[in-house]
Amino acid sequence: MKYLFLFACLLFGTSGFAQNSATITYDVKYHGKEVPEGRLKLFIDGQHAHLQRVADPNAKEQSYLDYATNRTMQVLTLQNNTHVTQLKDFKDYEQPELLPDTATILGYPCKKAKVIIRSNTIEVWYTNALPIKGGPSIGITPGLGLILKTVRNGEQEVIATQINRGKVKPATLNWPTTAGMGTVVDAATYNQQVIESRYKTISIFNQEQISFGYDKPNPANGQTNVTYHYAGGTVILKKVKIPDYMAGTQLFAELAQYSNGDAYDRTGSVFMIPVDKQQSFLDGLQKGVKALPVYKDKYQGVVATDNYLPTMELLRFFTPFGINKYNAASNIKGYNWADSAVFRQDITDMQPRLQGEVWIGVFIGNYDKGGHKVSLRLKYYPGDGEGSQKPAQFLLPIFNTTNLMEMAGQEYGTMFDHDSLTVSINVPQGVKNLQLRYITTGHGGWGGGDEFNQKLNEIFVDGRRVYHFIPWRTDCGTYRLLNPSSGNFANGQSSSDLSRSNWCPGSITPPVYIPLPDLQPGKHTFKVAIPLGKREGTAFSSWNVSGCLIGTSN
Repeated sequence: MKYLFLFACLLFGTSGFAQNSATITYDVKYHGKEVPEGRLKLFIDGQHAHLQRVADPNAKEQSYLDYATNRTMQVLTLQNNTHVTQLKDFKDYEQPELLPDTATILGYPCKKAKVIIRSNTIEVWYTNALPIKGGPSIGITPGLGLILKTVRNGEQEVIATQINRGKVKPATLNWPTTAGMGTVVDAATYNQQVIESRYKTISIFNQEQISFGYDKPNPANGQTNVTYHYAGGTVILKKVKIPDYMAGTQLFAELAQYSNGDAYDRTGSVFMIPVDKQQSFLDGLQKGVKALPVYKDKYQGVVATDNYLPTMELLRFFTPFGINKYNAASNIKGYNWADSAVFRQDITDMQPRLQGEVWIGVFIGNYDKGGHKVSLRLKYYPGDGEGSQKPAQFLLPIFNTTNLMEMAGQEYGTMFDHDSLTVSINVPQGVKNLQLRYITTGHGGWGGGDEFNQKLNEIFVDGRRVYHFIPWRTDCGTYRLLNPSSGNFANGQSSSDLSRSNWCPGSITPPVYIPLPDLQPGKHTFKVAIPLGKREGTAFSSWNVSGCLIGTSN
């Protein structure tokens, strides 16, 4: 027996079987060029292995291989400092094809295998000459042996450059305790948590009702994180504190909407109220539409003046016909209605005015007591920018004819019938690289109305036409499964399928960016010209247009 013990000591060492422990360093190359930030370390202690990226050893997600149970562990630290863990058996990974090729890496004989993962071909060189197992990716043939090299699609190479035999400290192995693993979840939940941990989400509204006839008194003015209801309940508004801009960050607005009673397609808008002038749109909401400056003796709060800025539109959307509320009532074989409409848009260029305490609102024009429900979130995706210095940017909302206070008497955008929309603004010294962020949609829901007829939009600056186009959408049929209560015609077509003036029921209307490279500092006049359709009895056409001037400054 003593000879067997002596043999074991010679084979494995006498210090905790240190021969079963090692630290392996892997370097990463892409098209032959080294990627220093990709360097990896694999810590192995007996049947436990921990894979770590050298550039980010304290990453939120840590990866482990457990050869006692033949499964991988991925442990994620959430933003609230709790944890979730995904466990996966080795057998559930794609299985390799063993090949006859051999190679020598760091003096160790290696065999070759190949595995296909999501249409990627990965060549694997592994050795069984050491009493340890592991590799540079827990998802690539984890049970095969000690992997010393992988090549993905002939482009990316991960190769072991150093193997240090010897005991790995428990703190370095960092094997998770049961408490440190947190909740064990399925793959779908874990993947969701991983994605959501990579960016910051700020909830503005959550399941808020937007409906006509809201008669509850509002809280006292000026409070933060309190929802206010205006214009009979068709506008919700909240003052929120949001992060300062950080270089490289991308900002997305995400609005989820479903019907709570209203069966029709409606105009919707997510907007921010500038309050840095003597007057603001907030005055109109709080005191009534007469508190807003008037354009052409009729139209309230639609253009910038020396003392007023119109609302800055972040996202223009259109509710589908009765989504969610009327799904069960529209039972058609093969039609699997969506349960909500989700609108997402990149609004990164709006960030200069979306910092600190701001007023953000949502409007849906409707006369229904149930109306709609919405949830609004801002999502901040970090980029590669360094530091938190703000970019030198200029952002000025100059017009918005969307009558957000429609249900409180604000006039429709019919000024195009007799005269074009005009506004004069001053561009400060040092501002350059200007462009106009322009959103436009035509309305008038009958055969001769502008909703269903192509109309030329022309933009003039100081009398010179700088842009013209016909805003028109022909893809509305794409959104059919968002529209359960859309009417169907005798020819089998649905109302929601019809082409429209730059919008579809269930879609966003993206902005058009109009470059103005020659615009210099000083006073300038902008004009929007659209040939408005003529009235037919009580039916009329209108246009919802918003414009925001964007530039950089010295």
